[in-house]
Amino acid sequence: MEDWNVYRKELAQAVGNLTQLNPDMIAGYRALSGAGKQVGPLGDKVRELIALAVAVTTRCDGCIAVHSAAALKAGATDAEIAEALGVAISVNAGSALVYSARVMDAVGQGRAHQATKAAG
Repeated sequence: MEDWNVYRKELAQAVGNLTQLNPDMIAGYRALSGAGKQVGPLGDKVRELIALAVAVTTRCDGCIAVHSAAALKAGATDAEIAEALGVAISVNAGSALVYSARVMDAVGQGRAHQATKAAG
């Protein structure tokens, strides 16, 4: 597994380097990220739990590193984090199920096309 504390530091350095090369892009990201961090009815902890679930579904190690630390800082318990991750797992499974149905639809259309070509 990853040493997430080291990774977070390395990521900050890499983003710093990218900031020097493309400051406008990073400024745009920071504006968007900042807008998403406005504390509202959900509060910091719930937002960070959502961010962790999204990090799993998007397979973003940097997001995991940053938002796991932020979730702990916001007071999230292991049980709350595990529940949020359970939601991510179920959504990913649901997504796989939906896309599996799409594959079978494509296969069915492909077979029908083959049959039409063979008959004609």
